Amino acid sequence: MQDDQGLIIDWASMPTYNTIMCVAVGAALCSITVIGRDLLSGKKAEPIGWALNLGVLGLILFLTGLHMTLTWPLAKYFPFDNIVFGEPSLALGTLLLAFSLYFWKQSDLLKTTENPLIAIGSVARHMKYFFYGMGLALIGIAVAGVKYQLFAAPPEEPISGQFADYPMVEAIFISGLWALTGIAALLMPSVFSRFAAGKVSINNTLKVSYVLLYGLGLVFLIFGAFNYFTHIGLIVNTMA
Repeated sequence: MQDDQGLIIDWASMPTYNTIMCVAVGAALCSITVIGRDLLSGKKAEPIGWALNLGVLGLILFLTGLHMTLTWPLAKYFPFDNIVFGEPSLALGTLLLAFSLYFWKQSDLLKTTENPLIAIGSVARHMKYFFYGMGLALIGIAVAGVKYQLFAAPPEEPISGQFADYPMVEAIFISGLWALTGIAALLMPSVFSRFAAGKVSINNTLKVSYVLLYGLGLVFLIFGAFNYFTHIGLIVNTMA
């Protein structure tokens, strides 16, 4: 809604969780890569710690993603947010909860087995079709983000609003994150299959997966924390 004083938004019709979602996604991606890196380097397995960490992050993403997915549209002015943010968060949150449960229930096995990656890969490889589907879905969201310029911030939003006249800047940035995350998801079944087959040496696929997941995790984490300031500023600048 635009008036003589600038953009006015009815925030009662605009609940959004992409701040906490973004931080949780970043923390989850970083955590997953660190677990894999530690196990590849021969460090002792800590499944209870993994379970608690992924369980907390998974619960946040599951609840916010589920509500956003089922409440249509959650944000009246941006109904595509349900698909762009809600459904991927629900998917990742559910996967994190599943891994958290597995680590908790199988903590004794993972602490005593010679190579926990083999056991983890043997279980996780069965989720390959979901990884393939969500990987392609994320790439689809990325294409839509660029085509329809979905992520441009209004001028009233601090910092990001400086690019309001150049909507492709933020569209390319956010869509790039989605596309790269989709590529990482497509690579994960290959990684899990190698582990399940007892191939726990580092190869190119594993290196690319690690760089993608950890790098993306850091970007999501920092960008999510950054959004707490910009979104609060947007609300203050657009209240009636």
